[in-house]
Amino acid sequence: MNHPDIYDAVVVGGGPAGATAAHELARQGHRVLLLDRAGRIKPCGGAIPPRLIRDFDIPDHLLVAKAQCARMVAPSNHRVDIPIDNGFVGMVNRDEFDEWLRQRAAQAGAERRTGTFSRIERDADGTAVVHFMARPPHTRGEGTPDSVRAKCIVGADGANSEVAKQEVPGADKGKFVFAYHEIVRAPEHKPAGYDATRCDVFYQRQVSPDFYGWVFPHGDTLSIGTGSADKGFSLKTATALLRRMSGLDGAETLRREGAPLPLKPLPHWDNGRDVVLAGDAAGVVAPASGEGIYYAMLGGQLAAQAACELLQTGQASALKQARKRFMKEHGTVFWVLGMMQWFWYTTDRRRERFVKICEDRDVQQLTFESYMNKKLTRKKPMAHVRIFFKDVAHLLGLARV
Repeated sequence: MNHPDIYDAVVVGGGPAGATAAHELARQGHRVLLLDRAGRIKPCGGAIPPRLIRDFDIPDHLLVAKAQCARMVAPSNHRVDIPIDNGFVGMVNRDEFDEWLRQRAAQAGAERRTGTFSRIERDADGTAVVHFMARPPHTRGEGTPDSVRAKCIVGADGANSEVAKQEVPGADKGKFVFAYHEIVRAPEHKPAGYDATRCDVFYQRQVSPDFYGWVFPHGDTLSIGTGSADKGFSLKTATALLRRMSGLDGAETLRREGAPLPLKPLPHWDNGRDVVLAGDAAGVVAPASGEGIYYAMLGGQLAAQAACELLQTGQASALKQARKRFMKEHGTVFWVLGMMQWFWYTTDRRRERFVKICEDRDVQQLTFESYMNKKLTRKKPMAHVRIFFKDVAHLLGLARV
């Protein structure tokens, strides 16, 4: 099956989605090339739920912190602490976490190359030829033109995916929030109220007019950032405000990073031939929460499974299974979260009510059970009924804030 001048699969992009896809394909015995543009770290709070740790065998040493509480801060500065009962949310540093995933893929047999994807052409026999600018690791410059042949391509090259733009119809239908964060060193003398086991989330217009800001602990460092779809809103100014509000304006800044976050799964993830998308390239960052690592890794796994089916059967229709399986399991969650963001994040009055709702213990328990396990929990039916009536009261303005 493997010919020396052709790869079974070329995976473009070495983030969580691409590294997971490469690992899965290599583990199944396929000849895989993992093409990654070195030196890029995505702005990310770095939270990973227990479901991810369990499903993808993440070792404990990658967890630089274990968050045991989330604090929601309303426009009025009213604060609601939500404890994570009987568990924790793992926090990872993306530079170390992503590289570990790439190394795991290589250990499974994937070949790693550093370079930037250019385009896909086709041989006379229809085989894909992936063109890229190759560059030795830890070097700068445009690089050297190179190309490889591939039976299948996994596009995991981020929100502005060139693979998607060139190969997949509807790639321009994405909905984005632009995120920016600063990685700062945790100060030796902690400011008042500092808690290295708590994630702070700010629902305030001055921090974001349509999303939220965050201060997430990472052991010796913190991620402080915000996001917005409003291109006229200054994310850097809002982040500086967050730092002052948290008493961290004097902390040493180690890195600054920004990138778009796609908050809507694209209508198509494949080209009906030999290309399938995964991760941000497919649009799978959760609305309202902005969570992306779990969904990226699941998307990478599903893309790899669909690619394996293509390689085994020769049926291009197998690639459609990646999106179909993802949406069957998580489509409802994305729709619900999208509606939440559209309604609750639009005004400070609604944000105030949203945080107030989250004081409810039923809401807290059901929310974290769903987040931790990535399923809409169906436990406690009466709790759902109580939450429904409380939501209606807030929607109609009948509840006190």
